[in-house]
Amino acid sequence: MTQPPDLYQRDRDWHPPAYTQNYKTSVSRSPKNALLSLESTLSELSGPTFGHNDLDPLDNDLIRNYAKTGDPIGERIIMHGRVLDENGKPVPNTLVEIWQANAGGRYRHKKDTYLAAIDPNFGGCGRTLTDQHGCYRFRTIKPGAYPWRNWINSWRPAHIHVSVFGPSFAQRLITQLYFEGDPLIAKCPIVNTIPDQRAIDQLVAALDLNATVPLDSIAYKFDIVLRGHRSTYFENRPEGN
Repeated sequence: MTQPPDLYQRDRDWHPPAYTQNYKTSVSRSPKNALLSLESTLSELSGPTFGHNDLDPLDNDLIRNYAKTGDPIGERIIMHGRVLDENGKPVPNTLVEIWQANAGGRYRHKKDTYLAAIDPNFGGCGRTLTDQHGCYRFRTIKPGAYPWRNWINSWRPAHIHVSVFGPSFAQRLITQLYFEGDPLIAKCPIVNTIPDQRAIDQLVAALDLNATVPLDSIAYKFDIVLRGHRSTYFENRPEGN
C-alpha cells in the first residue's frame, strides 16, 4: 500500500493578499469575509482523468498545431521543465496545459481588442502529459507584452499561462511563467502583489542554452513544485496549493 506523502505547513505569507490597491481589479472582487476551507468530496477526487490516448501528437507543438499556411511569426522557443512534489519527487502522467498571446501580444479571443494583429497560423494553446520523470516539453512562439487597463500605462510582461491537473479534473492549479531578463516583470502590478521575492523568482523561466536547438529555438526551463515551502505560486489557489 502506498503511503501518503508528508505535508508541510502552508506558509500564508507566501501568497499575496486578496485586496491589493495597486492591482485595481482586486479592489472590487476581493472577499469581504474570511476564507473557508472545504474538504474535497470523493467524486471530486476520483473524477475523470486524462490519458495518452486523449492527446494528439501535435498538442504540445504550438508552432504546428494551428498552422494553416505556414509557421507563425515570432521568436521560436522551447518551454520545458518538471512537475515535482514538495519533496522533489517527480509527478508523472500529469496533464499540463498552456495558453498565451502571440508574438504581438494578442490572444486569439473575441474579447481581446488589442490593436496587434491576430496570427492566422497561431492558436496559442497546447497540452501534454508529464513522463515517468515528471518532465514536460512544449514548442511555441515567445509571447509579446501587451497593455492592460490598470493604470494609464500598465503593461503585462511576456508570459505563458500554465494549468496543472491532479488525479481528477476538479484538482486543477493555474499559474503563469515569465521570462528571465524581462524588465517589465518588476514593474507589473500583478507580479508586485506577491510579497516574497523568492516566490516571484520561482515564476521566472530561466534561459537554458543547453536545451536550445541551434539555428532554430531558444529554450527556457520552468519547474513546477506542488505544495510545501518550495511550491510554485498558483493564482487560483492563494489560500494554499
